[in-house]
Amino acid sequence: MNQPAGAQPQGPGAGLVRNVIFDLGGVVLDWNPDQILIRYQPDPERRVQLRQALFGHADWQLFDRGGLTETEVIDRTHVRLGRPRSELVEIVAAVRDSLVAKPDTVTLMRALHRRGVALYCLSNMPASIYAHLRVRHEFWNVFRGIVISGEVRMVKPEPEVFTHLLERFGLRAAETVFVDDLAANIEAARRVGLHTILFRDAAQCQQELGGLLTI
Repeated sequence: MNQPAGAQPQGPGAGLVRNVIFDLGGVVLDWNPDQILIRYQPDPERRVQLRQALFGHADWQLFDRGGLTETEVIDRTHVRLGRPRSELVEIVAAVRDSLVAKPDTVTLMRALHRRGVALYCLSNMPASIYAHLRVRHEFWNVFRGIVISGEVRMVKPEPEVFTHLLERFGLRAAETVFVDDLAANIEAARRVGLHTILFRDAAQCQQELGGLLTI
């Protein structure tokens, strides 16, 4: 019987993992909604409410899924919240600009790439923001394959997006580990048979990968 996904390998089944799937926001790229919104709402409690009304709303999730364009999500949010459209345009631009690379994670990915570990990317992200990041960052060559929710019209934690990536790139779940900073996505990945690492920082991720990888 296969060990539970995400467990540390033991016995003869140890070291079967040869593929690593990285999330982007919160793992490879900084994602701090509070820092984006603090200039628009300095009060912490009201900022939490604004964050939920923006990034936690079904409109933003549909934006992630590729069901709304940037203009459409701004227009719908303007009508729904009554906030100035110009402010919402600024917030979306600030989201793009805030997604800076986490140097320690990029260093880890490049080291794995040099070792010959097969790296992949799976992220919930609107296609327009991903297109901006493709130009801005230079680490994309470490990935053998990339799946972005806004392009494939599927989002984590839906199981279909995980199976899509596995089938698209010919990967076996038992040989693959998924790295994400959100527990809901980790649990969904486990249910489709992937090994998992709940990301806290690059050092912790590297340590856990060390017990899983064959290479």
